[in-house]
Amino acid sequence: MESLVVPVLILVAVAAGVTVAARAISRRKAATGTAGHQAPAASSAELARTAAAKLSEDEHRRLYALIAQGQAMAAIKLYYEATGDGLRASRDAVAALAAHPQPFRRPEPAPVEAEDDDDAPQRFPYRYRAIASKGDVTREVSSNMLNDEIYGRIRTLARSGDTEAAATALTRHSDISMKQAREFIALLDD
Repeated sequence: MESLVVPVLILVAVAAGVTVAARAISRRKAATGTAGHQAPAASSAELARTAAAKLSEDEHRRLYALIAQGQAMAAIKLYYEATGDGLRASRDAVAALAAHPQPFRRPEPAPVEAEDDDDAPQRFPYRYRAIASKGDVTREVSSNMLNDEIYGRIRTLARSGDTEAAATALTRHSDISMKQAREFIALLDD
């Protein structure tokens, strides 16, 4: 029995060495990525910024609390559920967030674009008929790019004296020439 003690001690020492080596290799792989090539810091930092932008303030706070407690799996699960990204993408995002901590930034509100009359006209599923008459002269414009709102703006431009802008808007929202639009606008101009 005494002859077995030495081989058992050697076996335990080898097992401990293999365990320590396996942990060191897994830590190295986790730090450099699964491919064995370390990703550039800029792309990892950019990934962290992008990942942080996907989180609400509460999710951001909870995720960093989990990272600080060393609960990587729970952090990945939280990120996965919050963003809907895949598991691998969630794992990479959490690793990037841990490596490059990001402060919470409120999303900037999207710039409100003013309604611009120069936008490309929209085609409606119906044809709009605009009729203008003065005395015994009558003109009609029929277009599927007109509606009450657009025609109202054209009439307002004509009545305010800006006949060129009104004629330009009418040609943009119909298939008539500028000459025909000016004739139509002249009938609106009171």
